[in-house]
Amino acid sequence: MEMEKNWYVVHTYSGYENKVKANLEKRVETMGMQDKIFRVVIPEEQETDFKDGKKRTVMKKTFPGYVLVEIIMTDDSWYVVRNTPGVTGFIGSSGGGAKPTPLLPEEVDFILKQMGMKERKAEADFEIGEMIEVLEGPFAHFQGKVEEIDQDKGKVRVSVDMFGRETIMELDFNQVQKL
Repeated sequence: MEMEKNWYVVHTYSGYENKVKANLEKRVETMGMQDKIFRVVIPEEQETDFKDGKKRTVMKKTFPGYVLVEIIMTDDSWYVVRNTPGVTGFIGSSGGGAKPTPLLPEEVDFILKQMGMKERKAEADFEIGEMIEVLEGPFAHFQGKVEEIDQDKGKVRVSVDMFGRETIMELDFNQVQKL
């Protein structure tokens, strides 16, 4: 039976989010859990503030004290995360050894979008230099050449001939198909 990857919210000691992320990533590696525990994300967003009269951009934690973890929930993956230093427990667990409830896909999409990330659903089935067709949106049926692929964000930069000029567009993987 193929187990499903889901996102879970892990509660940490306040201010320990980065430490928990580092500890968990190290434990995943040393305990060989790469096939069950995937991404560890600290929800944060860019914020602009002024310090000493200078404008600067800082990353502010959206949910202080919480870390998102993408897991295939099994007894061992649950144990590894729960027993990571700095972790106080999973959100959505009734306690007494009960497994937690995963986040709903739309909750994950919302949080990752806020951070400028995307749920990794689509894989690029094209390569740089290949011709593709835009499937949807105002440029549906346009054809273009793949210039750049960003696997992490699920985006592809495409050069399209528009009114006799080359125009670069950034599209989601699921908005294009290989010709």
